[in-house]
Amino acid sequence: MMNRRRFLRTVSATLLTVPLAAEAQTTAKVYRIGFILTATENETSYLFKALEEGLRELGYVDGRNVVFERRFAEGMQERLPALAAELVQLKVDVLVTGSNPVIAAVKQVTETIPVVMAVSRDPVGAGFIANLARPGGNITGLANDPAPEIIGKNLALLKEAVPRVSRVAFLWNPVPPGAGTSKNVVERAARNLGVTFQSVEVRGRTEFEGAFAAMVREGANGVVVATDPMFVGPRSQVVLLVAKSRLPAVYGLREFAEAGGLMSYGPSIAHQFRRAATYVDKILKGAKPGDLPIEQATKFELVINMKTAKALGLTIPRSLLLRADQVIE
Repeated sequence: MMNRRRFLRTVSATLLTVPLAAEAQTTAKVYRIGFILTATENETSYLFKALEEGLRELGYVDGRNVVFERRFAEGMQERLPALAAELVQLKVDVLVTGSNPVIAAVKQVTETIPVVMAVSRDPVGAGFIANLARPGGNITGLANDPAPEIIGKNLALLKEAVPRVSRVAFLWNPVPPGAGTSKNVVERAARNLGVTFQSVEVRGRTEFEGAFAAMVREGANGVVVATDPMFVGPRSQVVLLVAKSRLPAVYGLREFAEAGGLMSYGPSIAHQFRRAATYVDKILKGAKPGDLPIEQATKFELVINMKTAKALGLTIPRSLLLRADQVIE
């Protein structure tokens, strides 16, 4: 009799726990991930796709266990602080950012929400983190330019490709933290190469045409374009203005060479956004951002666009072509 009663109690308990378990499954944690960039949604859709694919490989699916809150400044950096504050008010679990202007805006509005930098330039020098090995605070992620000296290599490559370059214009945005350091690096590299340096500042997309007019007016015969989100979005416009000015130019991202720029040297930012997913995963599983070392770009790609070289009447040295990771014919 006792065994029968015990059996009935066990069966009843099991039947009761089944719906409870099912309910627990359906109410599993859904993480909210903030995503904020300077450019337009259309211009950077491939970067969000890279992040989303990286997260999917780790088991995070949009609408199932994650939802995304995406914000874009439409090329207007002055909108970044308000957009960052909006995401903080939504109490997202993690913020994924790209570029120094966005990181600076996010840093101003939160010291508690974990922030993953998909790309950053000299994050220590810019004041975002304490050091690369142990960032401290609420910010971690990847550095596409772990040290500002990288951009000096771009000028050296341009001079090797076009030896006649004697006056180089550096197109840059002075607003983001750390931008001045990059300008100083290029200026120093120009001095070492015996090249005259011209600083050309651009703070908004409407200033591009005037900037290139100034380059031509002052006799520049080469251009180094800074890696800045304000340039990446409208890269086709930048490349077109370079072509109209008949100036050989070097860029920090392959996207420019693919859009018709002469040459580029730098890391793949799409790859970095995919890698950012690993940081998001670790943080959602309990890791503290300040304890996660910064991942530095180790592979830099040299891309040369031979169509553009021919249009400019340039003969690229064979030694440089052999070192290129990709030659666009």
